[in-house]
Parts: sequence; C-alpha cells; structure tokens
Amino acid sequence: MELYNGRPENTEGRLPREIRTYDFLDGLGIEYKRTDHEPANNMETCNKIDAALGVLICKNLFLCNRQKTKFYLLMMPGDKKFKTKELSGQINSARLSFADAESMMAYLDIEPGAVSIMGLMNDKDHAVQLLIDEEVLEGEYIGCHPCVCTSSLKIKTADIIEKYLPATRHEYMAVHLAGED
Repeated sequence: MELYNGRPENTEGRLPREIRTYDFLDGLGIEYKRTDHEPANNMETCNKIDAALGVLICKNLFLCNRQKTKFYLLMMPGDKKFKTKELSGQINSARLSFADAESMMAYLDIEPGAVSIMGLMNDKDHAVQLLIDEEVLEGEYIGCHPCVCTSSLKIKTADIIEKYLPATRHEYMAVHLAGED
C-alpha cells in the first residue's frame, strides 16, 4: 500500500462523494495523506491500512435512538469494544442502536463500510451529533475514509477540530468509553 500526499492525480472511476471530500479538504487548506486499498472488511486489511498510514483508524458508528429522531456519529479507537449502555448514560439517550443504511445515506451520503467524520460535510441540516471518545482526541492524527471504503486518509486531529468541524458547522461532544469487558 502506497502513501500519497493529498488527492489522487487521476480521479477517473472514483465516486463523486470521494472527490467532494478532497475538494472540501483542499478548500480548507487541510493537508492529508492518502492510501488506496481494497474494501476494508476484515481486521487483517484494517491492520495493513493502519500500518501504511502510521495511525490507528477510528471505528465510526452511526447510531440512533429508538424513535429514529436523533442520530449520532461515534468515533472511537478501533480496538475498543462498544457498549450502548456505557454511551447512553453520557448522552441522555436510551435505547441506542445502529442506524439503517437509508438514514446513513440520507444524512451523511455514505454507505455502510465507509462511515466517517468526512460525511458530516454532507449533513447540511446538522441532524447528526458527533461524539468522539477522549482517547481519539488525544492522538496527533485521525485516520478516516473519504466517504468511500476503498481509500483512507491521515489528517491532523487539530485540523479536524479547528478547521474541518467549524467549516461543517458541527460541534463534538467528548465521551469516555472504557471499552472493557
């Protein structure tokens, strides 16, 4: 897996949502490293991507309440276990579950397997609340997909917090997930 600076030179065959991600980041002057790969559908592939980028890629979960009136994007370290009860108490939302693919597409313009903080640029109505585990905020870099599961990016955490999120008009809530059994 090769590591590249910025967007691909040739965008032929790439989805418009991926190109919009690069346009958005470039427009904000955010530098990023990129690697292209097969869809990351197992831990072995994820570990290779992490090694190529030199960063732990976040686990991104798209969640909703039982009534499907509140939606959340949770960023957490990939090696932590997710427990709904642990998160529910912190955000005052009982009965959290995984949101369906239709909601994911409607709010973030992302398909399952490619969930990423980059999708917030597509949430024009600010319907999705961003939740970030404290451990992710402590890292110098964040690894994420550019709205597709065949590429991954390495971006400075400070650029995400100080440039990207304000440009999308989203705020985040820090959460603490123990992730232990």
